[in-house]
Amino acid sequence: MKWVYSIIAVIIASCSGHQRKLDCSLLPATFEGEAAFAASNTNIAVIDNHVWLASGSEKARIFHSSDKGTSWEVFNTPFIQGGKMTGIFSIDFYDMNLGVAFGGDWDNQSNNFSNKAITKDGGKSWRLINDGRDPGYRSCVQFIPNTSGNGMIAIGIPGISYTADGGKSWQHINKEYFYTIRIPQSGDVAWLAGKNKIAKMQW
Repeated sequence: MKWVYSIIAVIIASCSGHQRKLDCSLLPATFEGEAAFAASNTNIAVIDNHVWLASGSEKARIFHSSDKGTSWEVFNTPFIQGGKMTGIFSIDFYDMNLGVAFGGDWDNQSNNFSNKAITKDGGKSWRLINDGRDPGYRSCVQFIPNTSGNGMIAIGIPGISYTADGGKSWQHINKEYFYTIRIPQSGDVAWLAGKNKIAKMQW
């Protein structure tokens, strides 16, 4: 619970440009054992006044605020949950409605069930994609700009995976592992970072 609240406090600071403490009564209730994984800073997505935060472990849920953190709503997801290292590790939004979430089970990274999903209604409901097929666990997912939301890259210790059809099918690019990826709005290059390494990807 403390982890989730700490993450929310950081969101408020980053969205508003200055820090302000929210009263705990304004924050959504969390379950014992529910946490927000670090996930290379991608368990948070922000567009304008909207903020989305993903949780994991005991529960895998999406916390959403449409007013920079003043009020919150919480949505359930079909993600694997209940274990210490299960749930959602990374989220990204292409626009106000289309979003993707990725994660799985850190302790069983080959598991490809209930570990990736999309939303088309701003996070209210989530549908599993390519369920039971690779990729399994990934710690970071990002939309590729200028692809109408069809292009995504998901990375993690198991390697780099790519989709061009909105997650219906995925191509495993290679087994090189990285922790995080960022793609500028130009959409023609990506920067990846891992242990003691930074890489540039172009296509």
